[in-house]
Amino acid sequence: MKKEEVILKTVEYVKAVLKDAEGGHDWYHISRVWKLAKHISENEEIDGFVVELGALLHDIADSKFHGGNEEIGPMKAKEFLSSLEVDSETVTHVLEIIRNISFKGGNVAQRFKSKELDVVQDADRIDALGAIGIARTFNYGGFKNRALYNPDIKPNLNMTKEEYKNSTAPTINHFYEKLLLLKDRMNTETGKKIALQRHEFMEHFLGQFYKEWDVDLD
Repeated sequence: MKKEEVILKTVEYVKAVLKDAEGGHDWYHISRVWKLAKHISENEEIDGFVVELGALLHDIADSKFHGGNEEIGPMKAKEFLSSLEVDSETVTHVLEIIRNISFKGGNVAQRFKSKELDVVQDADRIDALGAIGIARTFNYGGFKNRALYNPDIKPNLNMTKEEYKNSTAPTINHFYEKLLLLKDRMNTETGKKIALQRHEFMEHFLGQFYKEWDVDLD
């Protein structure tokens, strides 16, 4: 099967699997990450086929919607790609992207590196920033029935991987525990430029949020 056909089949598969997904991790999230990854790839020497498959399949079974099981996503991706007879080297690389793309807490080191992962990871992180990032964050907070903000619960910047996965902190804390950290964790120059603009938008939003929370009308 030609690579173009594999990509089209993958799009169809992801759309079907994620048709009822939570709004911040649905097909539209995947589509944005896919487009961002292709844009970032224009300035990088990478395997575009691996990047596109990694972007399309990176959230095929997000662990936070599957009891924290981090192997369901790679397993589903492997079964699907093998059914299309994608070569084993490409499959292995895509599975490593899926396993290593996610932010797992500020102090957790990433165990796998590749230029293709760098691109897909930047694309995924960019979609966690800016106006879309804000919308996704509060959508997920509502999905988990979390408080918007509690001044008495401070952000925890030194969480272990397990603490990060199991956190029930107010949604605003997530900005400090993850989102505002991403700008300095981008891998590519293109990613850094896009992330900076979206980071500044979030800082402006937070300033306005606190002003309105305190009913500061000056």
